[in-house]
Amino acid sequence: MERVIITGCPGAGKSTFARKLRDAAGLPLYYLDRLWHRPDRTTVTREAFDLRLKEILRKDRWIIDGNYQRTLELRLAACDTAFLLDLPPEECLAGARSRIGRPREDLPWVEAGLDEEFRQSIVDFPRDCLPRIYELLNQYREGRKIVIFRSREEADGYLERLLPVRENK
Repeated sequence: MERVIITGCPGAGKSTFARKLRDAAGLPLYYLDRLWHRPDRTTVTREAFDLRLKEILRKDRWIIDGNYQRTLELRLAACDTAFLLDLPPEECLAGARSRIGRPREDLPWVEAGLDEEFRQSIVDFPRDCLPRIYELLNQYREGRKIVIFRSREEADGYLERLLPVRENK
């Protein structure tokens, strides 16, 4: 496990899992939200985002956290391990609400609330995004480790099993 992607619905716990995995595996971590968003809440151009992402993908070791379906296939083609957090929308909504007002390592500002458009994108994620994610995971399955978590407990259990391996090295 040297080149890892973590994807899933907003609020599913991708960034929390990514930080714990970084700490357990000793891999550098890159957040797609940090590549895309500026601290003033504007975004970079697609070209600038893609250029920075490709620079990261050329490195030997990394964890890339984020959904950004437009670039998912590019990231899948480059990774050796892919994690999907496929949690129910209610859990993702609760996760998104729980981070409101809290500084986060993965986002360059503090979220003040959960706007209706973002809330709806979480509700619609299973219908609008998951089919394509599963299609791409199936397409790129060969030569990669694909791990799907359906609960935060499954993700935490995976990390607990990984930690003793890292500590014994």
